Amino acid sequence: MKMIIRNLGFWILVAMLLGIVVGILMGNDASVFAPLGTLFIQLIKMLVVPLVAVSIISGAATLGGSRSAGKIGFVSISFIMVTTIISVILALFAGEIFKPGIGLSSEAINSIVSTSASSTELSHNSDMSFWGILIGMIPENPIKAIADGNILQIIFFGLFFGFGISAIPNDKRQKLVNGLNYTLEALIWCITKVMYIAPIGVFGLMAEATGTFGFDILFKVANLLWVNLLVVVIMAFLVYYPLIIFLSRIDIKTFFRSMLRPQIIAFSTSSSMATLPVTMNACDEMKITKEVSGFVIPLGATINMTGNAIYYTLVALFFAQFYGIELTIPQYVAIAITASLGSIGQAGVPGPTLMVVAVLASAGIPLEGLPLLYALDRIFDMVRTVLNITGDAVCAAVTDKLAVSKK
Repeated sequence: MKMIIRNLGFWILVAMLLGIVVGILMGNDASVFAPLGTLFIQLIKMLVVPLVAVSIISGAATLGGSRSAGKIGFVSISFIMVTTIISVILALFAGEIFKPGIGLSSEAINSIVSTSASSTELSHNSDMSFWGILIGMIPENPIKAIADGNILQIIFFGLFFGFGISAIPNDKRQKLVNGLNYTLEALIWCITKVMYIAPIGVFGLMAEATGTFGFDILFKVANLLWVNLLVVVIMAFLVYYPLIIFLSRIDIKTFFRSMLRPQIIAFSTSSSMATLPVTMNACDEMKITKEVSGFVIPLGATINMTGNAIYYTLVALFFAQFYGIELTIPQYVAIAITASLGSIGQAGVPGPTLMVVAVLASAGIPLEGLPLLYALDRIFDMVRTVLNITGDAVCAAVTDKLAVSKK
């Protein structure tokens, strides 16, 4: 009981249920609690830009610095990049086919849009050509891009700067990387403190949303959950497992048997980092070279986040449909790029991720509805963590065959 009471997810769930009850009882008058949600959203917006900037720079420095691992580094990083892109493409297709966010009445949508942030942040770029999109990603002034919260430009500069850090001598690079990691720890501390008031923000938003739109808004979140599960299953069985069959030395039954325990732990802890030693032990059982597993599994627990990339992409499409926003080509490009690169460097720890805020902001999609997902975030988190650590093991198995010669 004490553990439950101390669990933030428990209080978010309580706040969500209480907000629903208050919204039903008060109806439109529940909008009096809206400032509580606005306060929470503002605090999230305050942290998302520095979080994205530091995470991307740190992730790029880690990627670039791994060149010393030679062929193992090249194969594993290429695997991570390709599978991340595939996961985003699958999520884009599923989001557009099943459209989990549509269904609210036009009056409800108009009411939401009128009280939400502008959704034209990116659509002002009328040049939808390849060069127009590419040039728009490059900041004339990185400081101005940070001040304006231009997520795509921040990501571009962060990657470029991070690879620059990876190119300097190791003794100097390590000091900078350590500094970035310490800064990231400080930001995570700030995020943790902001999340303490998440129940208050969720209560305010749920009371207002339920009072205005009834239960329709809740059914939309359930739609997102099953579409997310569908894409995760497709990624696991139609992408990862064929790779095991055709590009590894491991029998598929052996892989299933060895990965069962890590997957159970990942599902229960929602943490790739907490599951890391168990995943490495599973790799030993599968006879994967220790040189490979010792490099790939820790690297994967940091940057191989296909489950997160799927979630980011689907949430962006969900809220675009939810608000009745017709996405333009630059916005689709922004979602794909930010979801792919935003998953790199995303800490493998449980909890509502702010990287999804970056994906929404990059496409100019309002953030006000995001806390509606927090009550179910633990379920989303458990599912995506299982896919993440499965991908780490598949990456190790494929790298072991393609990059290591065995007699």
